[in-house]
Amino acid sequence: MTPQPSARASGVMLHLTSLPGPHGIGDFGPDPYRFVDWLASAGQTLWQWLPTTPVGPGNSPYQSPSAFAGSPLMVALEPLVERGWLAPPVPPDTGFRADRVDFHLVIPWRDGQLRAAAAGFQARATPADRHALAQWCAAQAAWLDDYALFMALFNAHGMQPWWAWAPALRERGATALAAFRRAHAQEIAYWRFVQWCWDTQCMALKRYANQRGVRLIGDIPIYVADNSADVWSRPDLYSLGADGLPNVIAGVPPDDLGPDGQRWGNPLYRWDRMAAEDHAWWTARVQRVLAQADIVRIDHFRGFAAYWEIPATSPSARVGRWVAGPGRALFEALERNVGDASKVNGRLPIIAEDLGLITPDVVELIQSCGFPRMKVLIFGFSGDGTHEYLPQNYAPDTVVYTSTHDTDTARGWWNNARDAERDFAGAYLACNSDSVHWAMVRAASNSVSRLAVFALQDLLGLGSENRMNTPGTLGPLNWSWRFEWEALGPATARVLGEITALSGRGPMGLFRG
Repeated sequence: MTPQPSARASGVMLHLTSLPGPHGIGDFGPDPYRFVDWLASAGQTLWQWLPTTPVGPGNSPYQSPSAFAGSPLMVALEPLVERGWLAPPVPPDTGFRADRVDFHLVIPWRDGQLRAAAAGFQARATPADRHALAQWCAAQAAWLDDYALFMALFNAHGMQPWWAWAPALRERGATALAAFRRAHAQEIAYWRFVQWCWDTQCMALKRYANQRGVRLIGDIPIYVADNSADVWSRPDLYSLGADGLPNVIAGVPPDDLGPDGQRWGNPLYRWDRMAAEDHAWWTARVQRVLAQADIVRIDHFRGFAAYWEIPATSPSARVGRWVAGPGRALFEALERNVGDASKVNGRLPIIAEDLGLITPDVVELIQSCGFPRMKVLIFGFSGDGTHEYLPQNYAPDTVVYTSTHDTDTARGWWNNARDAERDFAGAYLACNSDSVHWAMVRAASNSVSRLAVFALQDLLGLGSENRMNTPGTLGPLNWSWRFEWEALGPATARVLGEITALSGRGPMGLFRG
């Protein structure tokens, strides 16, 4: 049984793609089951993922071609071999790296394997398999039909964005789309098959994790990519020009993290039109993720109170204005419309990511919704003892992180911190460069925050070269980090289990003193 949400708990942040595995990237194969067992052995009851949607530009899951689909890169090949749909995969001649995802190599190789499996399914699937696929496609048709069609169109147009397609297809002309469906039925069926495999494997892992007492934390980016099935299928819900391109885009203004701010480029929602439909799109999106996970973290929550609107013609985020977001009305709609099966004690299990410039209206919105806020420990040493990110200043209804996927690791932060910050942290945590990661895990665990989450890199004491992402940059290191099982020995589980037990987040049987 999973623990009650009111109980103190802790867990690990590790994206599925960072797991070991023989096929170039972490997936739903045997390794996540082994990781669940490791979490349970260390007294951990949470496993946080990054968005599981398909990757987009820069291999980022935050720029996905779909807000609803699962990443084909996560589909495990072993079950497809076992079902007789796929021959045992042969890795490319160059082999795969164990410590990094080489997306340029992995993406086409895996696509080839999945296409072979789809052909094998068509040739050898049992009637029961075909019935299960058809039933699932019918149940998911609201998002699946547009996604599969979009991907087929995207490939047919040489991977050009949807606004560069033939006008009749770009504008979703009924006759043109019907003709395309007939001509490309096999390609459309392929994308449906991949999503069925993804969903089946994800649900199996979730069941296993829950049976072992581990809850999954999913992730929803606030915005969607411009070149996505979401925008192409419902352009009326976004601020677009006549050419289909955004006329205003998302980002954040200049702050301590960047003198030019951050120009993300995502299209902005037409919240008035979403409200006119009782926020049905957002309801479906949240419902979808909560079918895959037990809790969901929503990124850039402050954008629901007010968001930074940047003219699309502006080369930086310096030029822009604050615009009121949907506020409480969105979450009232979610409370009404999201099914009770996805709720915990009648409440939506949402974590509000409230990092960045947080104004009173953001705090008021989060508090009115009753969602826990985030605290990041490595941010706490730039001031004095009153800093909001120091543990003595937390409230119980918060989630504390040692670091996040967008920050440096705990060890990397220490190595790169200013002298005054490092001195403060060393005195506060009673640590040095060799012990700072465990000191931060211990401080986070001992805090009053109900939930504590540790990046796996912090449990392993890894430096900056192992961080998951550096915001505002593109390059092969972003989103590519992987670990190897040899690095995650029994000693790590033992120390983490003892800290967890002594901080009241796990059974005292884990304490071996």
